[in-house]
Amino acid sequence: METNLNEKTDTHANDTCTCHSHSACGCGCHCHEEKGNSIRDFVMPALSFCLLIAGIIMNHTGTSWFAAQSVKLIWFLVAFLPVGLPVIQEAWEAVREKDFFSEFTLMLIASIGAFCIGEYPEAVAVMLFYTIGETLQHRAVDKASRNISRLLDVRPERTSVLRNGNYTDISPKEVRTGELIEIKPGERIPLDGVLTEEEATFDTSALTGESMPRTIAKGGEVLAGMISAGQTVHLQVVRPYESSTLARILALVKDASERKAPAELFIRRFARVYTPIVIALALCIIAVPALISFFSPSFEYVFADWLYRGLVFLVISCPCALVISVPLGYFAGIGAASRAGILFKGGNYLDAITHVSSIAFDKTGTLTSGKFQVTHVACEGMTEEELLSIVAAVESKSTHPIAQAIVEYANQRGIVSAPAESMHEMPGYGAEAVVNGKKIQVGNVRLFEKEHIQISGKLSDNTGTTVICTIDSKYAGMLTLSDELKEDASAAIGRLKNMGINDLILLSGDKKEIVEEYAHRLGIEKAYGELLPEDKARYVEEKAKQPRQSVAFVGDGMNDAPVLALSNVGIAMGGWGSDAAIESADVVIQTDQPSKVATAIRIGRTTRAIVRQNIVGAISIKVIIMAAGVLGYASMWGAVFADVGVALLAVLNSVRIMGKKFE
Repeated sequence: METNLNEKTDTHANDTCTCHSHSACGCGCHCHEEKGNSIRDFVMPALSFCLLIAGIIMNHTGTSWFAAQSVKLIWFLVAFLPVGLPVIQEAWEAVREKDFFSEFTLMLIASIGAFCIGEYPEAVAVMLFYTIGETLQHRAVDKASRNISRLLDVRPERTSVLRNGNYTDISPKEVRTGELIEIKPGERIPLDGVLTEEEATFDTSALTGESMPRTIAKGGEVLAGMISAGQTVHLQVVRPYESSTLARILALVKDASERKAPAELFIRRFARVYTPIVIALALCIIAVPALISFFSPSFEYVFADWLYRGLVFLVISCPCALVISVPLGYFAGIGAASRAGILFKGGNYLDAITHVSSIAFDKTGTLTSGKFQVTHVACEGMTEEELLSIVAAVESKSTHPIAQAIVEYANQRGIVSAPAESMHEMPGYGAEAVVNGKKIQVGNVRLFEKEHIQISGKLSDNTGTTVICTIDSKYAGMLTLSDELKEDASAAIGRLKNMGINDLILLSGDKKEIVEEYAHRLGIEKAYGELLPEDKARYVEEKAKQPRQSVAFVGDGMNDAPVLALSNVGIAMGGWGSDAAIESADVVIQTDQPSKVATAIRIGRTTRAIVRQNIVGAISIKVIIMAAGVLGYASMWGAVFADVGVALLAVLNSVRIMGKKFE
């Protein structure tokens, strides 16, 4: 039997359907009315249970009219139908789809066999308790699915937008980029926008998993999904509804359950092979003793006894505990990670992160805040104001943190940028534009080495991040900027080392001396500077090819996209990271906190441990009870309770990760 959690429930709360695929639920339809579900899930099993108990009591007390074998058969057959018919329908649907060895087939064969040997109560019990167990399992699955839906699907249905001088309530889908929207205290932000108030505080818990509110200043970006805390705010929309941060998160989580972990794929392949094998073994349990009795007359063979043992073996061997609980374990792990502000794009990445042995970090925006400040300006043949005007003109259209810091610094000094033409970025080097008819190049040392522009001696005493400017291929000046480590950067490295991951590397396009200084402050032993994006990609790719090496790369910029794609596990800072990095990554950290890398690994390891517990525990218990059944020490009642009990324990073990707190 194949079970796909993505088939069972959509992650959008507004569209949530709690029905199950016909291959997994025992209900035979794809979308039920709530009333129909209640009858199927509760009333029909209750009716079957009452008839079963009444029949057992009458049989035990010797009720006269119930003594006839035909009356017993009819009574228990009526008790069987409320729970048996849906399973018969499912078995028929599976056969029509050429799935001849589904769990429904197992249960149906076991029940029919029990009727054939006169074990009527046990025939009903097989189907009754199987149905109850399936219902409880699916409700556990639905609960996990709804928890994720409530956690993520928090999109407001209406928003107030300023049009023709008045605020009008419309759907966020109809709001255009550049329009002004109003959000009242306690309301959720529907679209990404720029704050127009001087300052405002926002609850970011649904988006990032952080309980502490975030204060944003005027001009700062406010993301969809945040909640305005205590005041009415106005935002200028910067992205359409479909491209908002929240919509992107929802899309990532919705698609996550489609990417299966190796354990899930193994269980699905295992179920296809396992079921026909156990049916064959059940037949052997019946046939082999018959052959032995044929050649050894002293061996007494009673067909009904061995048929009973074969049927017990079939009931116990039902693989539903594995087929449901393993995918559910990964699904619950993805939900727990989402609640912590970490988005895994699939169960395969949740599994892959547990094998990581080396982690390479980008520096700027990943371990550092990315909030650069200009600390020094040096110019040659012009004033500081003229140099800043030219450099800001070139950097004004760049999204790089250094470029934005320069533009902000120029604005703070009241310097108006000169008009720039033909601007284009050169990843790993800098940018180039035409300003006032002159070719302006702004970038790092590599750019000018590439262009063979002489700048020797200009940087001898400079240990900060440097941006150099040339006019018509002649040195014009430079700016020195500084960056600060994120508050939890050192703690992040410490947590990873405590988890046994000691091979940590710092990769950056910044000067080697600066990179080594940051690495020393963080306790990272390996540091490489002055790297182009292709250099980072080459380093990570070569390291990943080494035996027993699984490399994760953590970055946030557009230049990091190739490295994120080439690493075994790409981890992007998604709060303020570039779209290219987020698209290329396998894991997205919404809080931009490097310490969440350790949290992600811990969630992955916990999920893997739970899945392994389910696999080992379910198989071990089933093998023991199978052996007991073959030897005649387990009855059909015991087999039913064992099967349902193992399945429920595995499901409960899977969903417990949803209640764990990961620091």
